[in-house]
Amino acid sequence: MNIHEYQAKQLFQHYAIPIPEGRVATTAIEAEKIAQELTHESWVVKAQIHAGGRGKVGGVKVAKTPDEVFTFTQELLGTRLITNQTDVTGLPIDSVLIEKTYPIKRELYLSLLVDRSNECLVFVASAAGGMDIETVANEMPEQIISVTIHPVTGLENIHYDKIASALKIEHAQQARLETIMRGMVELFLAKDASQIEINPLIETDLGELIALDAKINFDDNALALHPDIFALRDVRQEEVKENEAQQFGLNYIALDGNIGCMVNGAGLAMATMDLVKSKGGFPANFLDVGGGTNVEKVCEAFKLILADGAVKAVLVNIFGGIVKCDVIAQGILAAMAQIEVNVPVVVRLEGTNAEQGRALLTNTDFKLYAANDLNDAAEKVVAFAEAAE
Repeated sequence: MNIHEYQAKQLFQHYAIPIPEGRVATTAIEAEKIAQELTHESWVVKAQIHAGGRGKVGGVKVAKTPDEVFTFTQELLGTRLITNQTDVTGLPIDSVLIEKTYPIKRELYLSLLVDRSNECLVFVASAAGGMDIETVANEMPEQIISVTIHPVTGLENIHYDKIASALKIEHAQQARLETIMRGMVELFLAKDASQIEINPLIETDLGELIALDAKINFDDNALALHPDIFALRDVRQEEVKENEAQQFGLNYIALDGNIGCMVNGAGLAMATMDLVKSKGGFPANFLDVGGGTNVEKVCEAFKLILADGAVKAVLVNIFGGIVKCDVIAQGILAAMAQIEVNVPVVVRLEGTNAEQGRALLTNTDFKLYAANDLNDAAEKVVAFAEAAE
């Protein structure tokens, strides 16, 4: 789960990570008042969306007067911001963060994530802050270092020293860096985060280190343990169909293709998508109905797929183990009876009650096509999709 920058910074405060002085606003009048109260010579107005790259597309503006803060806020609120991390429709701007500006001497990068291969946390740091870390990795990989934190021993002096050296932090500033790193680890562990990123971490002309930006992602599987974090969720920043899927216990991710996919099991779903791609097709979604399902869940999954107007054909690939193929078949028929289906549906059923499931899907008035195996199913659905274009 993602949260907004202003929410991440509120969490930073609880863990002694220094942030700019500022507050969030949801109206232009409120933004102007905040600027007036934050007595300063200039302010930054930052659109709050769940995506980076805001400054490159007008989502971050520097104002010289409270009147400009009002104007910039009015221009941003109620619009949608499109960045290189959003789709073509962008994300809605419902709030802005108003902060004091700071004299920046240097911009640094510091993040903390999970190193799954080594079962540890790892700090990633670079003196090339303010840039996309992917760009730095491609163009200046020598400027990125990683420092692994063992979960048993935790942070040690050697970790601070390595990061300080990589970022060229002077001795007088090392205590500030240690405070930031320690706060990041404590926050990460306390709230079951999956990533904490500060980009940039700025060094001011006075030698202060301040988290000018903040990004935190949380492990969805742990949200039940953290109602305070779950309360920060902004569903308007999330894909509508993905939210609908969660209500029925479905794992759904929208993609850009034209072949709808419904599969049971994440591994099988990925293999199905790979096979569709290998046949020249383009999946419109990832959809895992799960190992244990029922008619209602399959019905909702089918309706979710068909709600995408780009879908020209649907592939249903079920290997019946815990979930029975006849239950899947009943769900498909129920969905097609409830909503108008104008696209061909290719079905491959194997496993528990496969014969009963296939029998249910024969001799119907719907555009259902049985497949002998997964290879046959992929070829059929790709051919149907290509013919419809």
